[in-house]
Amino acid sequence: MKCRHCQNPLQHVFLDLAYAPPSNAYLDRAALHAPEISYPLKLFVCEMCWLVQTEDYAEPGELFSKEYAYFSSTSQGWLQHAARYAKDVTRRLGLGPESLVIEVASNDGYLLKNFVAAGIPCLGVEPTDSTALAAEKLGIPVLREFFGVATATSLAAEGRRADLICGNNVYAHVPDINDFTRGLTLALKPGGVVTLEFPHLMRLIEQNQFDTVYHEHFSYLSVVTVRSIFEQAGLRVFDVEELPTHGGSVRIWGCHQADGRKDTAAVAEIIERERAFGLLDLKTYAGFQKKADQVKYDFLEFLLEQKRAGRRVAAYGAAAKGNTLMNYAGVRADLVEFVCDAAPSKQGKFLPGSHIPILAPAVLAERKPDWVVILPWNIAAEVVEQQSVVREWGGQFVIAVPSLKIVS
Repeated sequence: MKCRHCQNPLQHVFLDLAYAPPSNAYLDRAALHAPEISYPLKLFVCEMCWLVQTEDYAEPGELFSKEYAYFSSTSQGWLQHAARYAKDVTRRLGLGPESLVIEVASNDGYLLKNFVAAGIPCLGVEPTDSTALAAEKLGIPVLREFFGVATATSLAAEGRRADLICGNNVYAHVPDINDFTRGLTLALKPGGVVTLEFPHLMRLIEQNQFDTVYHEHFSYLSVVTVRSIFEQAGLRVFDVEELPTHGGSVRIWGCHQADGRKDTAAVAEIIERERAFGLLDLKTYAGFQKKADQVKYDFLEFLLEQKRAGRRVAAYGAAAKGNTLMNYAGVRADLVEFVCDAAPSKQGKFLPGSHIPILAPAVLAERKPDWVVILPWNIAAEVVEQQSVVREWGGQFVIAVPSLKIVS
């Protein structure tokens, strides 16, 4: 396999999580009686451009199907984050009725609905029918396709180049990152701005966030690598922000290379911190496997201890990261009886691989488990607040990543 960005042959394994089905491939009851496809889940690091990436096996169409079950609006915290961004970027760029905002991977309209409410024309690009339909019901026009050079060329030919192109948690999901980035260049007006948010590779390593690794994430990104990808495509990273979302993310601000904007000091500062951390040194990547293995061992030991003591364990949040943890640890319904999730699109289905049933949050009060494992640990505080009823019967919350911890 060669690097998706620079075509350098890949030799260095960063993380090997064995085999797993796609993390968002939730199963209905009938599917439990059919074979389930699993793929190797292995990451390589490129020693030339330092792009961390999955080994090629699954096709994008298998990962992002028409019945894709992830709806961004499920998390109230994420909705608030999107609303703040829309307000701030509108003011910063002076967006108005004559502007055009394009969001790539617009999902269910969680972000663009804010621009619709402000009277700013917008367009979503979203390949999954289930989420695109939800966005269209909010009055958001949606192109139902994967974004890249072909889509951008069509948009430019129609005179629909954007003043702002935004992409939240999509950059890591694209299999051809160079084609995607060239598409940004083509679809962006002169003087326009691109903002992309993605989990920061430095935080993944620093905080042992191995469960954010799954097949739908083709790339794991640093600012130094993104700057290289942008430059090859005719763009320039001129600003960067660090965000608390998803356990530690960055938002990069990009423009055409010929744009007159000056780079902020934040760009050089974060790249220097990445270098000091060791993101451009293979030694930094060599010890991560042991850290992931330790999380697995500690989690299994905890679950077995509860099983032997006759205590019941459930989980909350049928998140992709939870599926990575469950499948790597080999957890099944004998150790975690069920998982609750607020998304109706997931309720009544089963987690991929582990086949643990997904139920409505109200079931927690009915079955009263002794422990609730919060799988989306990055929103643990939100979950504890929303499901405080668990404490009424003496139930407790726990997370397994970045390390096993009781959540107070």
